[in-house]
Amino acid sequence: MMTQPADIALLTDLYELTMAQTYFHEEHNDHATFSLFIRKYPPNRGFFVSCGLEDVLRYLEEFRFSPGAIDQLHKTGIFSDDFLDYLKGLRFTGNVRAIPEGRLFFVDEPALEVTAPMIEAQIVETFIINQINLQTLIASKAARCVHAARGHGVVDFSLRRTQGTDAGMKVARASYIAGFTATSNVLAGVTYGIPLSGTMAHSFVSSYEHEIDAFHAFARNFPERSILLIETYDAITGAQKAIEVAREMAARGQSLQGVRIDSGDLLTIGREVRRILDEAGFHDVQIVGSGGLDEFDLEELSEKNASYDAYGVGTRIGVSGDAPWTDMAYKLVRYGERPVLKLSAGKVSLPDAKQVFRFVEAGQLHHDTIATYDEHMNDVEPLLKLVMANGHVTAPFPALPEIRERFRDEFARLDEKYKALEEPPAYPVLTSPNLKCLSEQIERHLVATELQPARQRVRELGES
Repeated sequence: MMTQPADIALLTDLYELTMAQTYFHEEHNDHATFSLFIRKYPPNRGFFVSCGLEDVLRYLEEFRFSPGAIDQLHKTGIFSDDFLDYLKGLRFTGNVRAIPEGRLFFVDEPALEVTAPMIEAQIVETFIINQINLQTLIASKAARCVHAARGHGVVDFSLRRTQGTDAGMKVARASYIAGFTATSNVLAGVTYGIPLSGTMAHSFVSSYEHEIDAFHAFARNFPERSILLIETYDAITGAQKAIEVAREMAARGQSLQGVRIDSGDLLTIGREVRRILDEAGFHDVQIVGSGGLDEFDLEELSEKNASYDAYGVGTRIGVSGDAPWTDMAYKLVRYGERPVLKLSAGKVSLPDAKQVFRFVEAGQLHHDTIATYDEHMNDVEPLLKLVMANGHVTAPFPALPEIRERFRDEFARLDEKYKALEEPPAYPVLTSPNLKCLSEQIERHLVATELQPARQRVRELGES
């Protein structure tokens, strides 16, 4: 796994630290619970894939302000010396309950809840959202791509256009969890144990005087990984040259693995190239399609029975092109013994620590119920698991293949209608009677103690 920068604790928003100093000076540091959830679906989304939890837990377990970080904070002139002295010894000592990576979740459901002293729980907010938001977003889009490819392999080609190096690593991992077969990102492959895949660039072909010379050179050097990019000039003539190379390789007891088409009318060109290869007797030579693809293209190609064995998906998966953000929030739901909620217009939150129960009927996911954390429902699985206690992870991190298999099993049990690429129906997410009653009770209390007195004061000022 990649190591974190020494000053990773500084990767937070300024207001997290200014609030923390206020809590410190005011001795306002009781245990608090924060809930991480997504308020609404991005366009055409019907589910989310939990991803990024391992990075969050590693961060929390190693959380500390280095001497260098304290020095940098001192130089800002914003913080008091006694608060900076306090930060020197600050560690994360709280608990985390979360939906495991690879599981599905839906709007309003807490993907993760943090319970810790208020200062600790507040400062880590930014990093948690940063990691879970991106990786969940990418894993969810990757799942759509894999589903749309209908059994054909999909490879991550996104690295050069992801939003920075960290994003490039996380995209490779998240897409693999959601079913991608490989990545072109060498560092991600080595770090996470993801299979590597890649062919050649157009520059490789055009650097040789003749296209066939480029093909020969590559096949000589990589006889076991020979996939030739055939449309630098023209895909049909490129395919004919690939056949010539395939025959020469066969004479040496080798096999051409495949050809790649990266532009043009992929449907028509792919069919013609398949015909040319088959007529020459090379039925086992695979065809890989790439070039600005996403799940909508893959679905169209699948519906028309395109001739591709696999696809390379790059830019649009790496930045989640059609939906590059989610409305993810990390909200205080309990302080001390007092459950709390937010009443802001369009951003009302559910109070208190929670649990999510998943109901399954006839082997299929049927509906979820969000409940208070201390509720129990017989014979129904609770999704939020205790993954960190007193600042330490509760179990070894699962291997990536295990997370990948977990996703595959659960995704297979989700009804096809919720996987639709455009305007899927909302998966049923209910609120338990207990949680609903608690929400209404707190709202009535806030109206009586906060809103009505404030409105009365405004009226009195207006009349004076």
